[in-house]
Amino acid sequence: MRIRSYTGGMAQTNAWLVETADGNLLVDAPLGTARWIADLGVRVDHLLLTHQHYDHIEDAAAVREAGAELHAFAPYSTALTLEDLVRASGRELVVTPYTVDHLLEAGSTPRLAGLDIDVLYLPGHSPDSLVFHPAGSGIVFSGDTLFAGSVGRADLPGGDFDQLLDGIARHLLAMPADTRVLPGHGPETTIGREVATNPFLR
Repeated sequence: MRIRSYTGGMAQTNAWLVETADGNLLVDAPLGTARWIADLGVRVDHLLLTHQHYDHIEDAAAVREAGAELHAFAPYSTALTLEDLVRASGRELVVTPYTVDHLLEAGSTPRLAGLDIDVLYLPGHSPDSLVFHPAGSGIVFSGDTLFAGSVGRADLPGGDFDQLLDGIARHLLAMPADTRVLPGHGPETTIGREVATNPFLR
């Protein structure tokens, strides 16, 4: 398994490309991801969305159009992408609508690109927030749930800080300390490092 990352868009959002002998999958699609994938000459078979805030999905339609099947917790909606919120504030936000091919269920383990992906439902930052844990990989794609030294904000529509912290404690902090955390923003970290140093988890 090979993992490469791309960071793009106004919010400097991470996309994670996972390449295996059985196919390729992408976690999130910030602005610029489709061009990056095309420049790499890689075909993406599956696009997994940790959640649908606009900075994570600006290239989702383009990646799907290039051949990827799109997986998310809920169908596309302008409420989840925050388009409604941004426009209500008087600003313009243009997101190309997309179709979610497969709705992911909490606790399910779909087999994608030869990997069994544990789907963990951790709302609190967004009502559709998921974390992806390829079984046996020692890696977790945390989206905007857990960052190096921080956690996701909970002041956006559908956010709940107590729910966020509870989900992190129950699902993520129980993982081995050396589990690599690949987040939606910022550098990677480990579960052990966050347990020891993250001020939000004390």
